[in-house]
Amino acid sequence: MTKDISIVLVGIGGYGNSYVKDLLEGEPKEGVRIVGAVDPNPAGCRYLDQIKQLEIPIYESLEEFYANQRADLAIISSPSHLHAPQTILALSNGSNVLCEKPVAATIQDAREMIEARDKYNKFVAIGYQWSHSPVIQSLKKDIMEGKLGKPKRLKTMVLWSRSDDYFNRSGWAARIRDDRGNWILDSVASNATAHYLHNMFYVLGDSVDQSAKPVEVVAELYRANPIENLDTAAIRAKTQEGIDVLFLATHAVNIHPLPQFCYEFENARVVFGDPDIPESDNNVLAIFNDGRTRSYGDPNKVDGVRKMWMAIDAVREGSPVVCGIEAASSHTVCINAAHESVEEIVNFPPELIRRNEEERVNWVEGLAETFRACYADYKLPSEKGVSWAKAGKTMDTAGYDYFKGIGL
Repeated sequence: MTKDISIVLVGIGGYGNSYVKDLLEGEPKEGVRIVGAVDPNPAGCRYLDQIKQLEIPIYESLEEFYANQRADLAIISSPSHLHAPQTILALSNGSNVLCEKPVAATIQDAREMIEARDKYNKFVAIGYQWSHSPVIQSLKKDIMEGKLGKPKRLKTMVLWSRSDDYFNRSGWAARIRDDRGNWILDSVASNATAHYLHNMFYVLGDSVDQSAKPVEVVAELYRANPIENLDTAAIRAKTQEGIDVLFLATHAVNIHPLPQFCYEFENARVVFGDPDIPESDNNVLAIFNDGRTRSYGDPNKVDGVRKMWMAIDAVREGSPVVCGIEAASSHTVCINAAHESVEEIVNFPPELIRRNEEERVNWVEGLAETFRACYADYKLPSEKGVSWAKAGKTMDTAGYDYFKGIGL
């Protein structure tokens, strides 16, 4: 007999729509039931009528749900500053958890989540899609087995335009704190492009459920939009094995190409989205020093809710969690330390900011070209002598376990 799995969906608008859609309209899965949904504003759910027709109760808060019901699995798609308290509440009420990325706003929140997970003997999976992709799992396996040689350095660049609507999509978007003073730290690096920063640490982890840990972080943080937090990040980290990780990401451009990465190893380099290598278009490609190549495939060509079915299998069969709190925490350390690295978020010079009125996008003249030059040379903008660039200080993150605040 298949064990029935009861699910509570926390946040059914925004990305939460993906889970609702697959559970209600996807291929039927035996023994999986939505027993409740939690959302103070459920109007953002595109499947609200179907939820009501099925008489699935909708609660304003997770506390209200647990006052009335229980669930084997809580799927949390709420804003990042709610991840920690809602995960801890779910664990304390006997639920396992699949929580969307990032794991939490601060590393101290992540530590509290670990303590609660261990106390209540449940699992917490963090929903980084690439970590649940067979493509990335195959690459990680080859790295762990030494098939590419020792890692040398990794770099990623994401140039993704975002409009006014994106920054105004909610009361927490692009915020540093909420109105009660809780850390949010929503930004280009912690939200839309978080997958790609996390992935560099993840593939370097020495086991399937671990990531490499950053022991040094230096950052430069900028903005072109009238927002509280940053829309442009240049970050370099060093792992405990001495491997350099460079991350360049911005929403202050007028283009939207594929993310691009290059992971260098002793015996090969692994590329994705390189415009000079057509075979890397939507394909993770290893190019060996002896001329051989290996195509891993497209990490984006994976069912976006595969992580949900993996979490359901973990509840039902005890299957291992491939990306838990520890694996996701390297990203959180990096983001926290990046904020502490800088004295302030630097505004781009007004004379360089352009406006695409039709698409309602602010972008910075020459920024894409600057980031491409930085990417090519493994340098931060200040190291390239860019006039508007301001260097941050290097943060020692070995044992980093508490985010103090901005610019400290």
